[in-house]
Amino acid sequence: MSYSAFIICLNEEAYLGKCIESLEGCTEIIIVDSGSTDGTGPLVQSYIDKGWPIRFMYEPWRGYAGQKQFALEQCSEPWCLNIDADERLDDALQYALPDLLSAPAEIVGWKLARRPYLIGHGYTPENVRERKNLRLIRNGKGSYDLSQKVHEGIVPTGPVRSSRRGSLLHYRPLIIDEQILKENKYSTLKADQQLAEGRKAKLSNLLFSPWLYFLRLYFKNGLWRCGMPGFIEAATGGIYAFLTQAKIYQRYALIRRPNVDDMDQGRTKI
Repeated sequence: MSYSAFIICLNEEAYLGKCIESLEGCTEIIIVDSGSTDGTGPLVQSYIDKGWPIRFMYEPWRGYAGQKQFALEQCSEPWCLNIDADERLDDALQYALPDLLSAPAEIVGWKLARRPYLIGHGYTPENVRERKNLRLIRNGKGSYDLSQKVHEGIVPTGPVRSSRRGSLLHYRPLIIDEQILKENKYSTLKADQQLAEGRKAKLSNLLFSPWLYFLRLYFKNGLWRCGMPGFIEAATGGIYAFLTQAKIYQRYALIRRPNVDDMDQGRTKI
């Protein structure tokens, strides 16, 4: 199948192999490393030695959007698939790819679903999916918005469709201790991004965004079907939304009223 897959990575030895193997039949695999210190490099070389069509290169970190844009620009095939090192194509998506790649010329991209792996449950069933995102794009028909610090996405230059079949499987089962650290990092990037866009702190956002985020994941996306692991996953999303809004508020609050130890103000001196 004539498509390029592009992957950015940093210390992904534990995950990258399964990602590569799920791309069997891919014409070209672009892997852009930003300075791994684990066994990522030797792992990739082992697949190159086996004949996998991999181009492996180093590029200093440009941020998520910048790094993915660089990787996209290295692709030479008519279609380009963005896949993370901890993602895999499921069987249904493998079977659907030929049809997606033979889409009419006016369609420039495809949105794909993603199914996470939940501790205590495994991969969510096919009817429990995250929001579909644009991951498969015609070469030259889209680019990344470099202003996005996190949750970066391709901006297409034409109409896109959503694939009704198949999913990307997301395998990074972090215990809650580690997942909260990740949500903390991502919420900082999101808050800083929204501040740069002029987003104001609002009590309504702080009160309702976490609940709306949780309810969307739990009921609309169907995580309720996955028992307690699904509840934990949805609640973690709500925590991310809360942290984002709380950080926006506190950044404005520190501008209006910088922290000062004013314990002695108002005291009557003897």
